[in-house]
Amino acid sequence: MKEFELIKEFFTAQPVSRKDVAMGIGDDCALIKSSDDMFIAITTDTLVSGVHFPEDTPARAIGHKAVAVNLSDLAAMGAQPAWISVAITLPEVNEQWLKEFTAGMFELTEYYNVQLIGGDTTKGPLSITITAQGTVPANQALCRNGAKNGDYLFVTGDFGDAGLALKAINGEIELNTADFEAVKSKLDYPSPQVLIAQMIRDDATSAIDVSDGLLADLNHLCKASTLGVNINVEDIPLSKVMTDNLEPADAINLALTSGDDYQLIFTVNAANKVGIETAMQHANVPFTCIGQMNTSEEINLFYEKKPFTVTTRGFEHFSSN
Repeated sequence: MKEFELIKEFFTAQPVSRKDVAMGIGDDCALIKSSDDMFIAITTDTLVSGVHFPEDTPARAIGHKAVAVNLSDLAAMGAQPAWISVAITLPEVNEQWLKEFTAGMFELTEYYNVQLIGGDTTKGPLSITITAQGTVPANQALCRNGAKNGDYLFVTGDFGDAGLALKAINGEIELNTADFEAVKSKLDYPSPQVLIAQMIRDDATSAIDVSDGLLADLNHLCKASTLGVNINVEDIPLSKVMTDNLEPADAINLALTSGDDYQLIFTVNAANKVGIETAMQHANVPFTCIGQMNTSEEINLFYEKKPFTVTTRGFEHFSSN
């Protein structure tokens, strides 16, 4: 049983359904009604050593990433981050490691005006669990199920660099020092798209952040909205490091299936397309339209108008693939 099958089977059905829960299990965050016009968005993510980051990852990078992945979930809902709590399991107390770890955390919390309000510490194999909370106006909350037939599909940033870094770490590809450092930085210090999310939340119809891979997370959005999409894979934004080191088809395949990008996928209807493009251009925000939603309930990939087939899949816990 894979991760999302497990969640559906054992955790979705429950005996309590509260009226103040506007969105429960099944999106990037839960949405709780704090007033008639405001929601609190809540998300929890766990990072485990050797699973979510290589065991030799610097402590500062682990602290940064632990916060970043949670803020990325808040961004996917259009929420403004406000509070986090941290539960950390440590094999031992290493004061220098903790100093670096908290420095990495607090660099991000200071930038986004987020306060650490509590948590827990225990002894055991290294893992970090963060619960992050933020606020979003009720009529501007972005959910996965809001896309409509004909909406245009956009992404922020570029894709595949973190996956390329992991390939280099695992000895599957050789990169020069400059290229490796560039993509390793993307893997260790992802940038949550918090500010961009607040720019688009008035006009976007749905959104999701990319943690498990562009294709895997897009599939979640399509399923939630009961739609399909046509993707022009040659339009997927790639860094120079990707195009310099991989053949075009290999670069696209990696961009579609590798995780840890923490960019946003979002949909916009035809009426708002020009407006959102103009706003993001004026803000000098990297964004790309890569496709359009349809009623097929399938993700259809095309390279220069010909069908494109991926050779690997996105990450999913408890999957043997």
